[in-house]
This record gives sequence, structure tokens and C-alpha cells, in this order.
Amino acid sequence: MAKQRHRTGQGNQVRIIGGEHRGRRLEFPDSPGLRPTADRTRETLFNWLQMQLPGARCLDLFAGSGALGFEAASRGAGQVTLLEQDSRVAAQLEANRALLDMASVAVRQADAIKWLDQAPEPFDIIFLDPPFADHLLTDCCRKLDQGGWLGLDPRIYLEWDLHGPTPKLPPHWVNLKEKKAGQVAYALYTR
Repeated sequence: MAKQRHRTGQGNQVRIIGGEHRGRRLEFPDSPGLRPTADRTRETLFNWLQMQLPGARCLDLFAGSGALGFEAASRGAGQVTLLEQDSRVAAQLEANRALLDMASVAVRQADAIKWLDQAPEPFDIIFLDPPFADHLLTDCCRKLDQGGWLGLDPRIYLEWDLHGPTPKLPPHWVNLKEKKAGQVAYALYTR
């Protein structure tokens, strides 16, 4: 999930790699810590999720470019909530949602940690790929687990820096799959 290279003035783009909107390119603004999940990593992730995805309720807590959430919606998720703290990034997510005419996608501008303190609604699939420098995974996982955010048979996707701290996860979470790509570790868990 290395930062994608782009030429100055050309803007940042991410490509949807599967489903109804396959091949569509979406723009996103520069923002500190924003690293779109690489195409190859997303392909692996969505192969892992192919049986759970149709009709699933998905939450992308640190949406950034929207690569994970828009990919999930393109591949048949029933509902996708994209959460993004940066107002410029959230505005671009909303513009991309409108461009693709994705009624199943909702964009919310909010701080993920504070958002998880509100009354929960359970999700089937949760994407957790926060800015690496903020070290938010452990706190987010605890809040998701204790706060009632996880559905009956959830899938929780995590990405973290191989050279940073390994997240401390609830003891009853089960690692289903795990891989490394460059400087990034990524894994899929259930409870």
C-alpha cells in the first residue's frame, strides 16, 4: 500500500478493479496520511471477501480515497458507509459517489474514534486502514468489539506499517488471512 506516484498537476487517481464499475478512475486530493490501498492488495482482499460481500453492510472507517468502500459497492455490497475526517477529502468522496450514482454509498465527515462512541449499528464488513503515523488500530478495534459495531459473523480488514507497532486485538478475534506487501501488513479477522 505504498503511496501511489503521480506527476505534479495530474491529480491523484484510484481505479476500481472489479464489479459494476470496473475500470472507472476516481480522483482524490492530497491529504497527510492518505495512502490508497494498492490494486494488487485490493484484489487479494476482495477475493478473500467474495462470499461475504453480496448484500453486506460495510463500514470504511478511514475512507481516504474511497478505494475500499467504492470497490465493495461496485462488487455488490448492500450498503457502504465511508467515514472521513478531512472535509476536502469527504467532499471528493461525495462527488465520486454522485459520479458513480451509488445510492448504496453514504459519505460521513467525522472523526472515526469519536464516531465509534455513538449508538452503534452493526456492520458485516469493516475496513480499517488509518494513517499509519496515528497508531489508531488498537483503539478502533477495542471500540468496534465492545461498542456493538460488529454483526453476527463479521469480517474486519486491517492494514498496518510493518515497521510500526503491531495492533493489539481483542483476544477472541480470529485471524483468517494475512499477507505482506512492501512495507505493509494486511489481514482479515472475524470474531
